[in-house]
Amino acid sequence: MSKFYLTTAIDYSNGDPHLGHALEKVGADCIARYRRLRGDEVHFLMGMDEHSQAVLQAAEQNGSSPQDWVDRMAERFEDYWRRLECSHDDWIRTTEVRHREGVTALLELIRRNNPEDLFAGEYEGLYCIGCEEFKQPAQTVDGRCIEHPTLELIPTRERNYFFRLSRYRDPLLERIRSGELRVEPAIRRNEIVRLLEDGLQDISVSRQRLAWGIPFPGDPEQTVYVWFDALINYLSATGFPAPGYQRLWPADLHVIGKGITRFHCVIWPAMLFSAGLALPLEVWAHGYVQWEGTKMSKTAGTAVSLGEAIGRHGPDALRYFLLREVGFEADGNFTWERFDERYTADLADGLGNLASRSLAMLAKYRAGAVPSAPATPLDQAGRDTVASYSRAMDELDLREGAESAWALVGAANLYIQQTAPWKVAKEGKEAELDQILAALARVLYRLAVLTSPFIPGKAQALWQALGLSGEVSRTSWSSLEEPPLAGSTTYKPEALFPKPVTV
Repeated sequence: MSKFYLTTAIDYSNGDPHLGHALEKVGADCIARYRRLRGDEVHFLMGMDEHSQAVLQAAEQNGSSPQDWVDRMAERFEDYWRRLECSHDDWIRTTEVRHREGVTALLELIRRNNPEDLFAGEYEGLYCIGCEEFKQPAQTVDGRCIEHPTLELIPTRERNYFFRLSRYRDPLLERIRSGELRVEPAIRRNEIVRLLEDGLQDISVSRQRLAWGIPFPGDPEQTVYVWFDALINYLSATGFPAPGYQRLWPADLHVIGKGITRFHCVIWPAMLFSAGLALPLEVWAHGYVQWEGTKMSKTAGTAVSLGEAIGRHGPDALRYFLLREVGFEADGNFTWERFDERYTADLADGLGNLASRSLAMLAKYRAGAVPSAPATPLDQAGRDTVASYSRAMDELDLREGAESAWALVGAANLYIQQTAPWKVAKEGKEAELDQILAALARVLYRLAVLTSPFIPGKAQALWQALGLSGEVSRTSWSSLEEPPLAGSTTYKPEALFPKPVTV
């Protein structure tokens, strides 16, 4: 069993989550569930970023103290991720004692190992409260932040502590080019390589003492800069600096949005270099969910609330749509029309119809009992699908993984049409009917397992309808070769994906 430590970006506590947040979380959860199926010892981390000017502003606007505000926000985010069936093992908040201790320890380790990497100086620049970042000219268009074009950039001059980021250009280039630090997909890796080739500037890692944040070690007039603070959550969640944190560290995979690659692929590994700690193994930067070509964001407002999207067809349907239609690599559009079309074609008429027909025939012709019968071409299609699905999921190509599984749904529905079990039954060909029904039961077994990272709730319902106990997520991957179903008693459940009621 291999360790697999997986993280998502932690979210700002300045407003409700949107579909962009949901894409990241269900995508990472899909990966975590798949790795568990493959036998890995998964540790999946999610959490909240609670120190920032944006949080202070949100708390003030809502007549709340910062702590009360972030407590409420953490509860709201956790509730949304529970509704979307996220299976994280840990939930970290940057206001926790364990995180404060981790931040302080990492700064002290940098100071001890490379004291010249931290130095005081004056900084002057344009600050984006939305990003909580001083912006370089390349990060602005018409004097506005690329990520938050509705916000004014704030001219800021103050005394800060700096981190000597420029020192780590060459070692970072070497690690990324060699694949020792994987940055995926390739378009994001190429962006980071170009950024490094252009050279790095030293960065501010503190702000003049703010009322909300972690004090900078050794200087009570300074607060640790929110991004420097936030990145360390991945390490502090392992128990660092206490002995034994290496059980989880280094992280096997950071899942983030494409807008924060500079922090995760340049600044964060440079911080770890300076401290003498191991670097993460891989960073995956997904694209954005768009509405009519515009990125969804809390700052600009969104046309679709996450609650509305979950309520439309349920959490499993939303998970599936985000990962199959929007995808986990490039930007993708969300529209109600495409969501409804995918739901009807792939879920209601696809997997749902296959399960309903197959289980109904098992009930009608064999009183629900799965017969023992030899393999069919549908079984070979199932084995081929397991292989193609595994290749896609190993490469974090979640869209291709979903397409592989649903290609098997199509093959199974076609198999029913071609074999016409109702005709076989009418003709009294019992052995042939056994073979067809057993093949359909086995394909449903394979599909329950393969779809469980995408639609965990409905996959579990299908698993139980096959007469199987326990959790589908805990089944043995090797069982997909020869699903152990002969003799099981199935039942026909309510429709997995009911057709929407039209008025």
